Amino acid sequence: MKISCKIPALILGALLFCLSGFAQKPERWNSATIYHHIKKLSVLGSALYLGAHPDDENTRLISYLGNERYMNTAYLSLTRGDGGQNLTGTEIAELLGVIRTQELLAARRTDGGTQMFTRANDFGFSKNPDETLRIWNRNEVLSDVVWAIRKWQPDVIINRFDANSAGRTHGHHTASAMLSLEAYEQAANKNAFPEQLQFVEPWQPHRIFFNTSWWFYGSRENFEKADKSNMVSLDAGVYYPILGKSNNEIAAESRSMHKSQGFGSMSERGSQLEYLQLLRGDSPKNNDPFDGINTTWSRVKGGAPTGDALKRLEADFRLENPAASVPALMQAYAMMGGLPDGYWKRVKMAEIRDVIAACMGLFAEASATVHSATPGEAVSLNLEIINRSDIPCLLDAVRFVPTGQDTTMNVELPNNQKASWMTAVSLPQDMPLTNAYWLNKKWETGMYTVEDQTLRGLPETPRTFKVMFSLRINGQPFMLDKEVVYKYGDNVKGEVYQPFEVTPPVFVSLPETAYLFTNNAPLPVKVVVKSGAPNVRGTLTLCHPEGWRIDPEQQDFSLNLKGEEKAITFNLYPPDTAALGLISPLAKIGGAAYSKSVTTIGYDHIPTQTILLDAEAKAARIDLKKAGSRVAYIMGAGDKIPESLRQTGYTVDVLDPDGHRDDINVQNLLGYDAVVIGVRAYNTVERLQFDQPKLMEYVKEGGTLIVQYNTNGDLVLPMEEMAPYKLHLSRDRVTVEDAEVRFLAPDHELLNYPNKITEKDFEGWMQERGLYFADEWGDEFTPVLSCNDPGEPPCNGGLLVANYGKGHYIYTGYSWFRELPAGVPGAFRIFANMISIGKKDKP
Repeated sequence: MKISCKIPALILGALLFCLSGFAQKPERWNSATIYHHIKKLSVLGSALYLGAHPDDENTRLISYLGNERYMNTAYLSLTRGDGGQNLTGTEIAELLGVIRTQELLAARRTDGGTQMFTRANDFGFSKNPDETLRIWNRNEVLSDVVWAIRKWQPDVIINRFDANSAGRTHGHHTASAMLSLEAYEQAANKNAFPEQLQFVEPWQPHRIFFNTSWWFYGSRENFEKADKSNMVSLDAGVYYPILGKSNNEIAAESRSMHKSQGFGSMSERGSQLEYLQLLRGDSPKNNDPFDGINTTWSRVKGGAPTGDALKRLEADFRLENPAASVPALMQAYAMMGGLPDGYWKRVKMAEIRDVIAACMGLFAEASATVHSATPGEAVSLNLEIINRSDIPCLLDAVRFVPTGQDTTMNVELPNNQKASWMTAVSLPQDMPLTNAYWLNKKWETGMYTVEDQTLRGLPETPRTFKVMFSLRINGQPFMLDKEVVYKYGDNVKGEVYQPFEVTPPVFVSLPETAYLFTNNAPLPVKVVVKSGAPNVRGTLTLCHPEGWRIDPEQQDFSLNLKGEEKAITFNLYPPDTAALGLISPLAKIGGAAYSKSVTTIGYDHIPTQTILLDAEAKAARIDLKKAGSRVAYIMGAGDKIPESLRQTGYTVDVLDPDGHRDDINVQNLLGYDAVVIGVRAYNTVERLQFDQPKLMEYVKEGGTLIVQYNTNGDLVLPMEEMAPYKLHLSRDRVTVEDAEVRFLAPDHELLNYPNKITEKDFEGWMQERGLYFADEWGDEFTPVLSCNDPGEPPCNGGLLVANYGKGHYIYTGYSWFRELPAGVPGAFRIFANMISIGKKDKP
């Protein structure tokens, strides 16, 4: 059946139904999956698993609680993992946090859990919880944990980490457990964070556990001897015949979603015990964390008959004909609707709506023909709806959100007869943008700024471009609301879904994160202006610090097509003396000003992300001297150092060990003043095990090889082959970014030529001093710098240099991959000295 395009536009957006997360290809539930969810309808129990970072969670236990015990299980990650490294690309900091957020959501779609967060920002490795809680703003993060408990109403909380592990593990880990214990006590206190109580009620979980294991005891032998009288043990290695997988296999698939961290996991099968150590609450009498907790419908006032109806429905379910259960499901749905408002009513009514639609084979979709639009812009939508069952279904009414308008309908949806049509819908002028909400406002190290209480904890920004449509199924009312998506066909991937984005009409961006001035001469600053809508015209200027100057002061731009870009160049003049500040482009259209850049993050394992950030770059007038101009760079796990070095006038060629050209040979390499090995290259680039002899020969023949940090595990070659002399890498790191740096070899060339290095060069560093310093080295090496975190012994292996043949080998664990893109002046001066080593007496 075809429906005329004359149907009002309001109808169209409502016809979206997708059983998985937004902008994912709709999941088609088979009968076994439907039956699994029907069984879950009868269980009213919940658990909250709590850790510090993405990938901290125990996917095996989350999957077990959700798929074996049918408990509503959420993972609360206190951070989004912004401070980690990225093995899939060059995104770091807040953009890496976006990727890891989506990886967590992909993991939860796999293991059946739900995802939550706090406003805490992952500021990098922390050695103790006191530092962590000081930088995080302890009280605010605590309030977010309390908020999560009150929203989720868990019967049990399970901590990933030990609250008594200060100094033995990541400070974020210990802090997460400490906050969890405190929030367990505070969540029921109406005087704790009372501002939350206009949205939620106080809640007291029954118990809180620590998910312990042999790892926390140092060895399996120690754990075997440990007193387990206060522990509950669960066999999480169960097999699910109706899913065709073991719980371990589901957990491995979920764990493997953390691809940016290299956590791909092999499947396991067989029995696997998980241990829960009781921390607070009454002790379970049986080997069950939910012992004595009512997880049936009788916990809801008047809910017992609903539970009885669902049990009968479960017994009568027919795998060959799920639609036969729809009349009973609709009866249970009506019974739920008649119960008093409350948490479990809301949760289970949402679940049963999904089950009813799946039993009917009900598919509905509203897909935009473009991936984005601006407020006030018209969007063309393709609509499709189909009922693939004999259950009578009538499309009764549709309301298009956020316009608030509705239309009365009377459209029958007979079995397997597709209805489709196309129309245009205009977005309201005040339509909110779809940017990641935690990135909308400036934030400080440790905490994102989120003023709206209702947004706190959400994994993503709620999509407001959606429709609510009213159906009559078997004559009974049935409501659905779904988001508009973007869908297109790809010649390789086939059908591809993306989130539909609401964006500003214009974006501005700077291609560099920092502009370095080594003298008084101006530098051209190219501003890229990109239209988010057709026919965009306005003026552009470049905001700059006092004492700097631009020419011209303002320029006009005109962009006729949506997505069109234009590069506009300003000359930026520095002051006469050393200075540091920010520059930011500003586009004006009519009376409105826009200063956001747009970044698209696209990886196959997560939905495409469109992120708006303040368009700004650091401008620094620095005293920088160089000897040499050509650098070869071998990329490792991904960083932006090559672009940063080019900012200071170096010619940088990125060599690809896996490419078809044999760039890595001694003759070619000797044409460079230095070869720089990117971060974690010896962990990630397999080919380097074969190229290492060529690199050593290059050094021997007079070259300079600068090796940045690598982890001491999973190296592609033995550690003793990384350097020409003894070199052992440790896990030593200095996390305090302003820790004192001492000069062990003050007369060494690295500290004096061509730039005289002083304590001032270590000011303004970002996140940390360095990581994975060497802890042992041969006498041939000279340690140049020393630093340490408070109360710890000196770390002297962060910058080591040795002569080898005619050349120089340098190992450095200092975090250049953070400091150079951030425009830290001293970092450039020291790095230039490393590239210049051995050239002091050369013409």
